[in-house]
Amino acid sequence: MKAAVLVFPGSNCDRDLKVAFEQAGAEVTMVWHKDTALPEGLDIVGVPGGFSYGDYLRCGAIAANSPICASLRAHVERGGYALGVCNGFQILTETRLLPGALLRNAGLKYVCRTVPLTVRTSDSVFTRQYNAGTTVHIPIAHHDGNYQADADLLKQLADEDRIAFTYDENPNGSAGDVAGVLSANRRVLGMMPHPERAADEGHGGTDGRALFAGIMDALVAA
Repeated sequence: MKAAVLVFPGSNCDRDLKVAFEQAGAEVTMVWHKDTALPEGLDIVGVPGGFSYGDYLRCGAIAANSPICASLRAHVERGGYALGVCNGFQILTETRLLPGALLRNAGLKYVCRTVPLTVRTSDSVFTRQYNAGTTVHIPIAHHDGNYQADADLLKQLADEDRIAFTYDENPNGSAGDVAGVLSANRRVLGMMPHPERAADEGHGGTDGRALFAGIMDALVAA
């Protein structure tokens, strides 16, 4: 499996995401935000957490208009896979590759702790190694993780089984307790929690490891 991890000014989880992909067996290329093309033969693009461009304007808004994001959009539009974590989720909503928006946390405070999540679907390459209904513990670290969507969109996401994860104890005010959502073709996942920070014994937990293993197994088999 070939993966790319995008790097923006202010990214701080890019190397963590690279390591998680590599530990799952992927060949990983780091791609700078000013590049205009992704590597050939790419299977998946990782959009990492951090504070791209200092979180000016709206979180992810400037990054969504960077040169590399045109190639990211083209990759997704032709059926490629993408994983956006934290700031990466914000970028995916700003590019309209995922629906909804990420707003300031309801408590107006930065939150950084490990939280329990419920896996809502196993019908994706990202969640295939979890059982729906399982509780996993994944770290969060965000100030603008409050996922918002109107009632019609939330119903659509639920009806189409596109809510990947929900918070057991909502830390940020997200509508419907949503922690992660899938694209209509189920090939793009955006989530605020950091599975790459729960993929190694040294992190204090490994509940995120199955996400990367599932991606690897599915894409290698394909």
